[in-house]
Amino acid sequence: MLVESARTTAMLFTLLIAATLFANFVNFTTLPGDLKNWITQAGLSPTMIIVAMMAVYVILGTVMEELTMVLLTIPLFFPIVTGLGFDPIWFGVLIVMVVQIGLISPPVGMNLFVLNALLPKVGLNQIFRGCWPLVLTMVLVLGILIAFPQLSLWLPSLMK
Repeated sequence: MLVESARTTAMLFTLLIAATLFANFVNFTTLPGDLKNWITQAGLSPTMIIVAMMAVYVILGTVMEELTMVLLTIPLFFPIVTGLGFDPIWFGVLIVMVVQIGLISPPVGMNLFVLNALLPKVGLNQIFRGCWPLVLTMVLVLGILIAFPQLSLWLPSLMK
């Protein structure tokens, strides 16, 4: 158990170190600022830009572990979100929602394989079919949160 814990910890720290190096490289190249300027000058709807970002997260979530995905994309997306005038707390709530959608979305949703390991008598095909109502519900909630940011900002506003 100690060796397995050490192996998992080493893997997570390797991902964290690599993501930090990538974030520093991205910031050194001024890519986030250039990307923010390009997107804000393109004349696209800010809501459509957010929807496109969420689609990227869902696609990445089907094939990538959530910590790696967030660490690699936040240095690129966060300056764009703040440059468009959106609340960072709202964006954080959206990220949490969309990461969870990605982790339960077939074909490679990581949590579906965890569920399959916990329930070996239930086939993977049945698990994939059973997750679709939950995925659709979470996408609907994500759409509501994008359309009405005040819903996700209400509880944090009480903490001020």
